[in-house]
Amino acid sequence: MAAELTAHQLIAQHRPTLDLALETIRTRAYWSPHPEHPKSYGENGSLDTAAGKAAFDALSGTRLDLGQPGTDGWVGGEVSPYGIELGVEYPHADLGVLLPAMQAGQKAWRDAGAELRAMVCLEILKRIADRTMEFAQAVMHTSGQAFMMAFQAGGPHAQDRGMEAVAYAYVEQSRTPETAEWTKPQGKRDPLALTKRFTPVPRGIGLVVGCNTFPTWNGYPGLFASLATGNAVLVKPHPRAVLPLALTVQVARDVLTEAGFDPNLVALAAERPGEGIAKTLATRPEIRIIDYTGSTAFGDWLEANAHQAQVYTEKAGVNTVIVESTDDYRGMLANLAFSLSLYSGQMCTTPQNLLIPRDGIRTDQGDKTYDEVTADLARAVDGLLGDDARANALLGAIVNPDVKARLEAAAGLGEVALASREVANPEFPDAVVRTPVIVRLDGAKPEDEAAYTSECFGPVSFAVAVDSADHAVELLRRSVREKGAMTVGAYTTDPEVEEAVQEVCLDEAAQLSLNLTGGVYVNQTAAFSDFHGSGGNPAANAALCDGAFVANRFRVVEVRRPA
Repeated sequence: MAAELTAHQLIAQHRPTLDLALETIRTRAYWSPHPEHPKSYGENGSLDTAAGKAAFDALSGTRLDLGQPGTDGWVGGEVSPYGIELGVEYPHADLGVLLPAMQAGQKAWRDAGAELRAMVCLEILKRIADRTMEFAQAVMHTSGQAFMMAFQAGGPHAQDRGMEAVAYAYVEQSRTPETAEWTKPQGKRDPLALTKRFTPVPRGIGLVVGCNTFPTWNGYPGLFASLATGNAVLVKPHPRAVLPLALTVQVARDVLTEAGFDPNLVALAAERPGEGIAKTLATRPEIRIIDYTGSTAFGDWLEANAHQAQVYTEKAGVNTVIVESTDDYRGMLANLAFSLSLYSGQMCTTPQNLLIPRDGIRTDQGDKTYDEVTADLARAVDGLLGDDARANALLGAIVNPDVKARLEAAAGLGEVALASREVANPEFPDAVVRTPVIVRLDGAKPEDEAAYTSECFGPVSFAVAVDSADHAVELLRRSVREKGAMTVGAYTTDPEVEEAVQEVCLDEAAQLSLNLTGGVYVNQTAAFSDFHGSGGNPAANAALCDGAFVANRFRVVEVRRPA
């Protein structure tokens, strides 16, 4: 079949966007081609909020037939954290049929070259962006995020991260010229002359193991990094969050077909209940790249057992904020309250440990004792979430029973500074919505150490009393080195404390935010500018996104001949 999207059309439409992305990753300035406000949608072919909701509702009771080879049955059963059954079925694949079919299209995809691959990837992202409101509903009802967060994080921010990966992939592939004329003088003899051709070649099939909480935001970087570097990509969604990634695969297959490539370059691997195909896939010889976001236990297993693959993991860590002093006490409390509450703390970047000197802190409102700081923070969270409508809009729903169990158990770990409460959601009566709990612990007591040195994913934070700023810095260093951290925060007006915290983060490779009191929060990062994770501590072995995230997804093969 003739391509409906020619290379000329794709380059004409998307090359300016790629150039802007390339300039932005160089300058680290703010830029996004994807609007962050729902009112921006509904024109130029994109779905508005109502149309997106209607498209999502229309999926219920349907089979999402992707036309994949090797389909041997249908699977489904997703239930929204808001209590509704999604009612969508997905193809179940016979891997012995699907994986060879995916490999068949890689030669033409490799030969297309880095620029055309990037243009196809950007067309996929544009088609996804046109359906942002539909994807927002899919993310909301698989992750439990409140709608506005599902729209932003699952839509424009995820699309930004995908585009960022495409830009880095293009940079790394174009670093080496396609051809070179090589001439070596030989004195009186004729020079040696060779013509050399350099071709980026894919490693093989990339496997994206999706997560429950951020299926698109965490899934798109690996998917587009592998695809843009010439690899086929098999997407294995989390069983509770299939729909957003299944829709992504559907869009990708449509665009690949229209551009004249094999649609099987992107495929879905949905699983039956309890099947657990991630381990099976991860060790198959066809799988040469793995991108994973999730628990430390399985991430460690992948790194130890998937020897045939290049493995990129984002696991878990113990995120810490040191509270030593501040010149904006009210702003600090408001910022921390929002950070602890957003999406019920179900983010890999949410602060867990707040290290506060037991003798108190200096502020613009006078000295505050440890007891006052913890009580004021509790009041700030209560004030932020006191209105149930606002609480629902910030908290979303608890994503699964394990998070709820951790939240309920946390109250028994120490003295409760802020008790969690149940919030009713009138629109979704079956949603499990809970406010955060803050537990007071003592950093000098060995019996408290087990709690604050272990990750407690969810709306749980520990206000840890420490002996001094030096003690806080010491605990921070040990925590990052042994457990890892996706984020570190600090509040201090003391240059020496600031320097000490910064040195720890440089030594242990942890991303640091200092004195945030406004509308930027420690658990948020901006594509094209901020690095998500560093790849240098146990929380993750890769960063989103840098050259290292894409460069080893391909190899450069040289063919040389006499000129």
